[in-house]
Amino acid sequence: MATTTPSSTFRAPRITHRFVPVWRRNFLVWRKLALPSVLGNLADPMIYLFGLGFGIGMLVPEIGGVSYISFLAAGMVCSSTMNSASFEVLYSSFSRMHVQRTWDAIMNAPVDLDDIVFAELVWAASKALLSGVAILIVIAVFGLVDSRYVLWLLPLIFLVGLSFGALGLVMTSVAPSYDFFMYYFTLFITPMTLISGVFFPAEQLPAAVQVAASLLPLSHAVELARPLLLGKVPSDVVLHLVVLAAYGVGGFWVALGLTRRRLLG
Repeated sequence: MATTTPSSTFRAPRITHRFVPVWRRNFLVWRKLALPSVLGNLADPMIYLFGLGFGIGMLVPEIGGVSYISFLAAGMVCSSTMNSASFEVLYSSFSRMHVQRTWDAIMNAPVDLDDIVFAELVWAASKALLSGVAILIVIAVFGLVDSRYVLWLLPLIFLVGLSFGALGLVMTSVAPSYDFFMYYFTLFITPMTLISGVFFPAEQLPAAVQVAASLLPLSHAVELARPLLLGKVPSDVVLHLVVLAAYGVGGFWVALGLTRRRLLG
């Protein structure tokens, strides 16, 4: 097995077409349990959407001129995409890397670690896209979607999946066990979900918290998804896209470097 030097650990990623068979391998394994996987990804956001949407919606009839459940729908699409990508790169990718040693077996073929990690990222975003589309279909059935710009949500969901998949891979690259991921969810994912405009407008938070929220990727995802879902053109589109892309590219670069050090160092 090749080794890395300190100067090469964080070199630029070298991605080739060989990541595609690795992505396909993950897809074929997932396909055997596709239905329960999709239903599992749907259950939690649907419970929040309809439980809080109708429950709190009775107390808060409208937010920003729309019903509370319509306001909440965009937040659920984004948070579900985030969770789907995160769970995939944390628990599933960690299993393939550390427990099952699948990555070691793949590297016996002419496939580099860069391609394997990139395949994991793209697969997580692909799975998140499936989850996001499933939720979109459900909320569309209930009349919570304005169809004018809804198709633009599809590339956005994929980008959000890439962003959070990359961040999750950073955690996977340093995790000693599954228990380690609870810190990530407790200290990062959950607080971010609460302050990023998923359940209520971020504008009502204290100024310092608003500043913190504006630095987080979920806030930018929600700022794009909510107007699109309501049939409006988002503001500051370039800014939001750049932030999400920066998290994706930067997170992947760091995750790949840490994974090289762990497996090849």
